[in-house]
Amino acid sequence: QVQLVESGGGLVQAGGSLRLSCAASGRTFSYYAMGWFRQAPGKERQFVAAINWIGGNTYYADSVKGRFTISRDSAKNTVFLQMNSLKPEDTAVYYCAAQTYRSAPAYENNYQSWGQGTQVTVSS
Repeated sequence: QVQLVESGGGLVQAGGSLRLSCAASGRTFSYYAMGWFRQAPGKERQFVAAINWIGGNTYYADSVKGRFTISRDSAKNTVFLQMNSLKPEDTAVYYCAAQTYRSAPAYENNYQSWGQGTQVTVSS
């Protein structure tokens, strides 16, 4: 099992930036990809971005393309989400997730481990 801990959330004005981190521990060698999802109040959790751990291929939701960047530090078992040009509609709890076998990156059911989430609030 992989344990995931997110950090870096907070309150920021529209147009600002935040960098989220997700530190993985446990059976970290066993996961195939890492992803970020978010859930706004009253809405379903949605895919944000994902990265393959070995090849580094990245995937993004259309709503964040060009503004968010996912990256990883393999030595530190950490994945990052750099969020620029933030909008009020980006306000949500952001979750980190780990995928232990190859499957479509945009579907939350394809992830086996989840963090507790970190709140991101963007004020207008």
